[in-house]
Amino acid sequence: MSQINKLKILNDPIYGFITIPNTLLYDLIQHPYFQRLRRISQMGMSYLVYPGAHHTRFHHALGCLHIMQNAVQTLKFKGVAISDEEENALYIAILLHDIGHGPFSHALENSVLEEVHHEELSLLFMEQLNKEFDGKLALAIQVFKGEYHRKFMLQLISSQLDMDRMDYLKRDSFYTGVNEGNVNSERLIQMLNVQDDVLVMEEKGIYSIEKFLMARRLMYWQAYLHKTSVVAELTLTKILKRAKELTSRGEVLFGSPFLLFFLNHKIELKQIDKTILDTFSNLDDYDVLGAIKQWQFHDDFVLSSLSKMVINRNLLKIELTEDKINKIKLLELKEKYTKLYNLSDKDVDYFVFKGKIKNEAYSKSSEPIRILKKDKTIENVVAASDQMHLKALSKTIVKYFICYPKAVD
Repeated sequence: MSQINKLKILNDPIYGFITIPNTLLYDLIQHPYFQRLRRISQMGMSYLVYPGAHHTRFHHALGCLHIMQNAVQTLKFKGVAISDEEENALYIAILLHDIGHGPFSHALENSVLEEVHHEELSLLFMEQLNKEFDGKLALAIQVFKGEYHRKFMLQLISSQLDMDRMDYLKRDSFYTGVNEGNVNSERLIQMLNVQDDVLVMEEKGIYSIEKFLMARRLMYWQAYLHKTSVVAELTLTKILKRAKELTSRGEVLFGSPFLLFFLNHKIELKQIDKTILDTFSNLDDYDVLGAIKQWQFHDDFVLSSLSKMVINRNLLKIELTEDKINKIKLLELKEKYTKLYNLSDKDVDYFVFKGKIKNEAYSKSSEPIRILKKDKTIENVVAASDQMHLKALSKTIVKYFICYPKAVD
């Protein structure tokens, strides 16, 4: 039998051809844990606003691998010593950085797996894969956890100027058609360097960083925090919470065995073993959407009403405001819909609720983006920039919202 050619080339609408540089990466991509990412949407419910936003975490992970390859080649060209083992660890870590995401990316984290975050699950998946691949992921895991002594390697995977952000801004901009998010990742990567073991951006790249941060702010307002995306995601979260609540009362709901397992059990991080991990690895958008399609016809008013809203895109009304939500208005709306739908005081919270959203393009509390000046000194990008708007971009903007059903005749 002839050997399978594992050095594949894939065609990507953003970057053109993406190469899989070695057989280990090919085998990781072929693993069912990773293939599941084909069935996890990158932007949750945003396709209800932007019909083209149907791309997946699988697309994004491969895009991250591609630009990590470019970043490594750029740094090596500039004289940064990166061994073959370190290079491979960077590729593995960036490829698998999102492997723990659940259906619709964040919905499950806020409803069914309340205590477990996707980063923690990603690490558990990587550790399990490390067992299956005879310890070949050990260095990648060390880097991913921030335990490797070369700090810049983690910064390439997780920082305010990492490969993850560079890919998702460009990719999400492409699939939504929101051009303001389109960043010049090629130029940003060409300007990367390492000084004193820390990732820096050469001074001539400062305007590209400003555009990158501005694109991030605009993408948050226009796509990720678009009010319809926000209310759709919250509705999905509430559907799953209601399903979990009904299940805990002994109701038998329609659903795949994988979804029902998580509805029937309260899972904590320390409980997750290989069996639970395998069950989670079989859970994707299709399980959730298939269940919600059926739940429209359930005789529980809350579950069926919320499910219909998502399936038919007839969502709750959402009002955004700069000011905190007036408590009296909230109580009046709750009272109105309690009577109208004959709901209990507890159940009305599924239909009438408030919250807030935050947009922070550049975090002053996180590790800064560092600029390498011509005299070899390093400065925080905000101090190095002559643009006032960069100071503005490092301000956190908070908006408040209230959700309630649309007017009924």
